[in-house]
Amino acid sequence: MAETPERTPSAPGPSSPRPSSPSSSRPSGFRPSGPRSSEGGRPRDSRPGGPHKKRFQVRKKVCRFCVDKAPFIDYKDLKTVKFFITERGKILPRRISGNCARHQREITVAIQRGRNIALLPFSGEKTS
Repeated sequence: MAETPERTPSAPGPSSPRPSSPSSSRPSGFRPSGPRSSEGGRPRDSRPGGPHKKRFQVRKKVCRFCVDKAPFIDYKDLKTVKFFITERGKILPRRISGNCARHQREITVAIQRGRNIALLPFSGEKTS
């Protein structure tokens, strides 16, 4: 029977115990004490914005092309297409513009076509 030599790990592995630290004398659920309200947790008046600040409700953005039932997006209609481009010439993403996926793709194609025939800039104005 062959004996296996005893190995000593050179670096502590995941199964080796952690070295003791100065905070190990605290209990595991230790939290620093401080002013608390009667029901525990953070005091009511320490909320940002005051105790009675109401949160606003986020409205879901709807695709303006679906609402208008537009049959197609025309690349020659610069007023509509420029709404979906930033000052730097970038196309606004869906989460900001509120378009559905289908109309976002159509907007992207319309912007690319407008850029190719020089109706729209490839980049924004350069200021130095």
